Amino acid sequence: MDLYTLVKVAHIIGAAVLFGTGAGIAFFMLMAHRTRDPALVAHTAQIVVVADTIFTASAVVAQPLTGGTLAHLAGFPIFSGWIGLSLILYGVTGAFWLPVVWIQIRLRDLARVAARAGQPLPPAYFRLFRVWFVFGFPAFFAMLGIIWLMVTKPTF
Repeated sequence: MDLYTLVKVAHIIGAAVLFGTGAGIAFFMLMAHRTRDPALVAHTAQIVVVADTIFTASAVVAQPLTGGTLAHLAGFPIFSGWIGLSLILYGVTGAFWLPVVWIQIRLRDLARVAARAGQPLPPAYFRLFRVWFVFGFPAFFAMLGIIWLMVTKPTF
């Protein structure tokens, strides 16, 4: 297997990890939230924080490295055309993902406190959850856009 193919496979796996982990995290957080059970929310949020740390963060680092290497090997200009647009969308994704990581940690902590006290989830939890939920949409659609650009490589 040549270097280009090896890096391309790594890049595609990274994209799948980013998209899949993000979608999975959103699903599990939403399902836990719907129960309104502080102990279940705290447990799920802890798993989500670990998954974001292990999978998402490592893919976030690997994607620009593998993408930049692919662009260099293929002779594509990195800051123009579809690659430049992909980088902008990657920045949009990151701008929404970073606060979401902090929010997930905070949601976990609020749920833990409520569970230990035998109390329902506090109003602060629900306010933060709404922000977490809304922030997911731009990140999700930006990732879809990046995947579309990677596959179609449009010229403009």
